[in-house]
Amino acid sequence: MEAAYPPHSLWGIHAEFLMTKADFISKIAAKTDLSKSVTEKIINCFVDVVSETLRDEGRLALANFGTFSVSERKERQGRNPQTGAPLTIPACKVVKFHAGKQLRDAVN
Repeated sequence: MEAAYPPHSLWGIHAEFLMTKADFISKIAAKTDLSKSVTEKIINCFVDVVSETLRDEGRLALANFGTFSVSERKERQGRNPQTGAPLTIPACKVVKFHAGKQLRDAVN
């Protein structure tokens, strides 16, 4: 059976189209004239604040960017793709993102 995607791709996205955290830090540092180490601390703090806010409040809206929210996914039935055996997928919380108008317009 042939692979659906080349071995150098992730979820069908070629590696050259992925931005790593290090690439992201470098771009932000260049735009702000901050050092990469300071920029990395800021980005790590941003991730921590978003995570804590979603855990505690379940929603975070950033004007002109978008809204992060937490929703509950119910327990459901699935199948093991290798054996076809039925299995129960447990309930869990998932993070959703809804892009704001300004972000949508910038992408289009």
